[in-house]
Amino acid sequence: MAEISRRTTLARVRFLGSAKDGTAHWWAQRLTAAALVPLALWFVAGMVILAGSGHGPFVAWLGRPVPAVLMLLLIVATFHHAQLGLQVVIEDYVLQPGLRIALLVLVKFAAFGLGLAAVFAVLKIAFGG
Repeated sequence: MAEISRRTTLARVRFLGSAKDGTAHWWAQRLTAAALVPLALWFVAGMVILAGSGHGPFVAWLGRPVPAVLMLLLIVATFHHAQLGLQVVIEDYVLQPGLRIALLVLVKFAAFGLGLAAVFAVLKIAFGG
């Protein structure tokens, strides 16, 4: 015979989810998306202005403090947002637990590694290395 629960419907639903941190993940996705809008517009505008000017003017532009900081913010937000989005897709559509874990680890390492390489490149330009 099935056990009768004395908990309310809300109490039963509240603890659904494997990690119980879906709200934080959702907010992180929205905040990175909101940050990416102005940063992407700034980046596109900068590329339009610098179009056809060559490597030297781009390096000089990126070597200035404000563009360098904005580029770092763009890189961090982009890779974090991409990692969060891919995590959701993998968790929702990859059914085999072992493959799911392997892909989640791969995505986290790839986002971290590629983001770190991009940050290093910007810092090297910014500090004239």
